[in-house]
Amino acid sequence: MLIFAGPIIFNLQKNRMMKNGLIILNSILLIAIAVLFYLYFNSKKTTGTLNNRTEAKDPVSNFSNSDFRIAYFEMDSIDNNFEMVKEAKKDLNKKEDAINNELAKIDRAIRDKANEYQNKSARMSQAEMEMARNDMMERQRNFDAQKQQYDQEYKDMFTKKMQEVRAKIEVFLKEYNKTKGYTYILSSDPGLFYYKDTLYNITGELVKGLNEMYKKKK
Repeated sequence: MLIFAGPIIFNLQKNRMMKNGLIILNSILLIAIAVLFYLYFNSKKTTGTLNNRTEAKDPVSNFSNSDFRIAYFEMDSIDNNFEMVKEAKKDLNKKEDAINNELAKIDRAIRDKANEYQNKSARMSQAEMEMARNDMMERQRNFDAQKQQYDQEYKDMFTKKMQEVRAKIEVFLKEYNKTKGYTYILSSDPGLFYYKDTLYNITGELVKGLNEMYKKKK
C-alpha cells in the first residue's frame, strides 16, 4: 500500500493545486470582469457627460437647418429696379448737371478774362500786368473753392439719398422677415460671393415689395 502512497499523495497534492489554481483563476476572472464592467459603464457615463458639455458649449450644433437660415438679394437689381433708387439717381443727375453748368460758366469767364488780358498785354505796363496776374490767380482760387463746395454738396446729397434708400430696405425687410424667419439677409454685390444658392435669392420679392411700399408712401 505504501508503494502507492507517493503517487496518491502526488495526485492529491496535484488535485489540490489545480483546485486552488482554479479558485485563484476564477477570482482573477471575476476581478477582470468587474473591472471591465466598471470601465464600460464609466466610459458611457463619461461620453454622455462630454456630449452634454459639447451640446452646452456648442449650441449651433443643436440647430436644425430651419433654425439658421440666410437669404440674400442682388444689390445691382435693387439699383436698377427700385423706383426710389431711380428717382434718387434722377435727382443726383440734375444736381450734377447744375454743378457742371455753373462751373462751366465760371470757367468760361476765367478764359474770357485771360484772353482779354492777353490781347492787352502789349499795351500794359508792368504794374498792370502784375495786377492782371493777381486777378487771374484770385479767379482761379475762387473757382477751386467753388468746385470744392459743389463737390461737397453733391457728396452730402448722395449720402443722404443712399441712407434713405437703405432705411426703406431695412424697414421692409424687418416686416418681411416676420413671416420668413431668416437669421441673416445679406446684400450681394458683384464679386462678393463665389457661390450662391438661388433658392435663397429674395431679390424678386424684395423689389416687388419695396416698390409697392414706396408707391403707398408717395
